[in-house]
Amino acid sequence: MAGKRRNRRLPDELAVDQASIAMLEKASADGVTGNAFSRADDQGNACKVGLAGVCCRICHMGPCTISDRRPGICGATTDTVAARNLLREVAAGAAAHSGHGRDLALLLKAVSEGRIGNYQIRDEARLRAAARTWGLEEAGRDALPVAGDLADAFLQEFTLQEGKLKSLSLAPEPRQAIWDSLEIAPAGIDVTVVEALHRSNMGTDHDYKNLVRGALKTAVADGWAGSMIATTVADILFGTPKPIRARANLGVLEEEQVNVLVHGHEPALTEILIAASRDPEIVEAARNVGAEGVNLAGICCTANEVLMRHGVPVAGNFLQQELAIITGAVEVMITDVQCCMASLPEVARCYHTKIVTSNPIAKNVDAEPVDFDPSRALECAKEILHKAIANFPNRDPNKVAIPEQQSSLVAGFSNETLFGILGGTYRRSFRPLNDAIISGRIRGICGIVGCTNARGGRMDDYIIRLSREMIARDIIVLQTGCAAVACGKAGLLTPESALELAGPGLREVCEAVGIPPILHMGSCVDNSRILMAATYVVEEGGLGNDLSQLPAIGAAPEWMSEKAVAIGHYFVASGVDVVLGRPFHTSGSESVTQYLCEGLEADVGARFHFISDPEQAVEVICAHIEKKRDALGINKKAERKLFDMKDRRELHV
Repeated sequence: MAGKRRNRRLPDELAVDQASIAMLEKASADGVTGNAFSRADDQGNACKVGLAGVCCRICHMGPCTISDRRPGICGATTDTVAARNLLREVAAGAAAHSGHGRDLALLLKAVSEGRIGNYQIRDEARLRAAARTWGLEEAGRDALPVAGDLADAFLQEFTLQEGKLKSLSLAPEPRQAIWDSLEIAPAGIDVTVVEALHRSNMGTDHDYKNLVRGALKTAVADGWAGSMIATTVADILFGTPKPIRARANLGVLEEEQVNVLVHGHEPALTEILIAASRDPEIVEAARNVGAEGVNLAGICCTANEVLMRHGVPVAGNFLQQELAIITGAVEVMITDVQCCMASLPEVARCYHTKIVTSNPIAKNVDAEPVDFDPSRALECAKEILHKAIANFPNRDPNKVAIPEQQSSLVAGFSNETLFGILGGTYRRSFRPLNDAIISGRIRGICGIVGCTNARGGRMDDYIIRLSREMIARDIIVLQTGCAAVACGKAGLLTPESALELAGPGLREVCEAVGIPPILHMGSCVDNSRILMAATYVVEEGGLGNDLSQLPAIGAAPEWMSEKAVAIGHYFVASGVDVVLGRPFHTSGSESVTQYLCEGLEADVGARFHFISDPEQAVEVICAHIEKKRDALGINKKAERKLFDMKDRRELHV
């Protein structure tokens, strides 16, 4: 019955960490009428037609509910509609991450022209390396002109009308050949997203395989161009991450300080906020209202951006954004783009918290807009901080309850840093990692990424269980986004955890080079780092000549976003299998689902696995990695031989 409240799960059925459980228990006492978890319960069972992906709203003859016996009014079948809806999800996800990349490329262009004074080139070596990669002349030239040329090259990746993206040349040559043969090597990012929407329009593409290949093409444009550009420019302007210690979970909020939370995905404003929060003017203003200072912390992937570069603490991942407000100790939450819940102002009304939006394309009806202008970045940052400081006296002490829980972590594992850690300053190399995989001390690589999801099991549980089991079985784990935050809260992102939890082979490697068994590589847009890490392993030699041959796999245990749909597709298009804790909305088409989970392997050398049970996922992942090791011939055990005296003499030892 519409409007009827359904049975709600108890707090300890919703999350694994005690900080979140405590805030869920506190919410009802404070008059918070709902949160993502309760709203998920109130929704009840999801629409079966929607889950199956066979509801079509593309034209206004519909909506049409499609089945095998009942095509749409235009004649579209379940195969067409499920594939078409999937393609549109990939296009939206690719647009989100690639739009992030475009904004950063434009910022780099403005910096190169001296139009923005609050930003500068933080990593000139990364700038020059990127220029060489994109075929630009940099030797003997000043940094700013090189930055301008690189920004132009990046922007051309968006606008290129014909041919292929320059960044595709970063992939191994056999992989490029596969893309060419399937005609899924994209031209410009913009053109590819437009093509995706065009071909999924009513009356255009009806071939489900062609539509799925369109999804792969669109995702490749994101993973190998849009996201790659975002990561590269962020490193150039804000610094390439290096290992850094920090803290995670709601306990990082400070009772005696003005708490400002940054939330979303864009790092440009947050970078300036860090400097502004330490400005004597701001510190003095905070003290004048009785606070000890300003405490900056993060939610979601904006948090990961500043965590990786500055050690700014992470208050939580996606499903903790409302819970952070429920502490009663947050003066301002600044949201930019992606993953910021519409409910935030409603939750904030129960407290003194102000919700501030900073991007003109991402406003909220009941939030305060402060449209961020990079040309006056410091001024904008101070304006927001003064709002927070002025709000500090409005705290209700009776509603403040900051959980004690927080964990230490080490983040900042860019590929540039890993080259140095593994090979040293003068012999930068991935060779030790390859050797460890070939020898079997490390069985393989698992990238565990993605969101947290209010549907289903307890928040973070699948991610943590899978991560712990991987390292126990000597599989090194690379993480980004909210999955990395989940493991950070669980104490899994420290070198010390390797000694306790990793298998003997992985533990030996971690001890030797001083890394955790789970490497935090950045925000969700930084999945491009994982793509390049896999590429560097191939280039190092000894483990095949294409990504599809590596003993490697990706997993998104608790994903929920269209961005994750795009990410999964660009990993599969690159030749890496992907395990998803929830299936795509394609079950209404047996043909599409079978193509995704079986048929794609013949085309691109990889496929999807939809696995809701963590224990089953562990076994599938391990079997996949051992299958790849067998194919490479590195699982062969040396034949045992009993040596007699003659044999020993012939050894010449």
